[in-house]
Amino acid sequence: MRLATFNILHGRSPSDGTVDLDRLRAAVRELDPDILALQEVDRDQPRSHLADLTAVAGEAMGAVSQRFAAALSGTPGATWIAAAERDLPGEASYGVALLSRYPARSWQVLRLPRIRPTFPMWLRGRRRMIMVREEPRAVVIGLLDTPVGPVTVANTHLSFVPGWGRHQLRRIVRDLEPVTAPVVLMGDLNMTEPLPAHRAGYTRLAEQLTFPADDPTEQLDHILLRGELGRVRVSQAREFDLSDHRALVVELETAN
Repeated sequence: MRLATFNILHGRSPSDGTVDLDRLRAAVRELDPDILALQEVDRDQPRSHLADLTAVAGEAMGAVSQRFAAALSGTPGATWIAAAERDLPGEASYGVALLSRYPARSWQVLRLPRIRPTFPMWLRGRRRMIMVREEPRAVVIGLLDTPVGPVTVANTHLSFVPGWGRHQLRRIVRDLEPVTAPVVLMGDLNMTEPLPAHRAGYTRLAEQLTFPADDPTEQLDHILLRGELGRVRVSQAREFDLSDHRALVVELETAN
C-alpha cells in the first residue's frame, strides 16, 4: 500500500510561477499512490485555469473515490470567506483533498477551530511584529475499504500559528478516538518532527525533510498511524517542478 501527502501550492511551479496541469498530472503519476492527500488545492480558481485540481489528480492516479473539502470560498491572499458546510462546484474555492484507489464507505468533513481572523504575530527571525489573517482549516476523513480491511484516513493542513496548530491537532485526535479501524493521519501539519506524532500519540511512518522543496531543512509534512497496517518498506521525500514542498511517500508491506 502506497501512501502520499503533497502540499501542491495550487499546482504552481516556484521556478516559473505558472500553473501547468500537465505537471500536476505527471507528478501524481510518478508518485503512483494508492491513497493521496493533497493540500492547498484549488477548484474553479482563475489562477489555476478554473480547473478542479482534485479531479485532475484523480484521473492521473486512477482514483475510484475522492473528496474535496473547501476551507474557504474565494481566493487566498485576496477576497475570501470561510467555506459553508455544503461547498458547491462552480464557486472559486480552496482546501484539501483525499483520493483513493480503494472505494470509500463514507466521507466526513471536519472544520477546525479558528483563531480570530486578524491578529499580531511576532517573527523571531526578523524581530518584528506582523498582522496575520489566518485562513480557516478543514479535515477530510474517509473510511476506505482496503485489501487489509477498513482504514480511516484523515487529511488536513494545520495552522502555522505557534500553538494553534497543536490545538487543532488535539481536536482531530479527539474526534478520531472512537474509530476502531486503523487510522492514518496525513498532511501539512506545519510542525516539525517529533512533535506531531508525540502530540497525537501516533506512530510516525516517515522521517524525511520536506520544506523548502529545493533545499529542505525541516519536515512539515507527515504520515502518522494509529494501529497496525504493515511494515514500512520505504519512505521518500520527492521533489517535483511544482510546489514549495516535497511530496512525502510511504510504501507499506501489508499482509493481504
